[in-house]
Amino acid sequence: MTAENKKRGRWKAGESGNPNGRKPGTGEVAKLRASIAKDLPEIIKQLVDKAKAGDTQAARLLLERALPPMKPVEQHVEINLSEDADLSTQGQSIIQAVADGTLAPSQGSALLTALGILARIKEIDELEKRLTALEQASAH
Repeated sequence: MTAENKKRGRWKAGESGNPNGRKPGTGEVAKLRASIAKDLPEIIKQLVDKAKAGDTQAARLLLERALPPMKPVEQHVEINLSEDADLSTQGQSIIQAVADGTLAPSQGSALLTALGILARIKEIDELEKRLTALEQASAH
């Protein structure tokens, strides 16, 4: 740091204001981890023993920390939605497929959401066509 920068209390970009500061791993959290580390095998053993004995909280803690969360796996399912059918008929077909067990509820929900978006797009298209027709009619 230059003498002028010392007066102003400024450092160059990337230059530490305290180059001889605290070393990594010497803070309170690091001290706590170090104090627990020696007892960790016994803590885990006790949690496992409690889980085996029916302690659901111990089992949950172990499973949440040791195993990644399971994600649902959805299989590809063919569902016939006639392009000629109106949107409400297509929606009823999706709901029926969920009710029959052909389609997972999450898949049905996603399809119904997409169908709702499609309905809004069609509505906007129809409004645009009507507006264009009105503008052309009033221009004549």
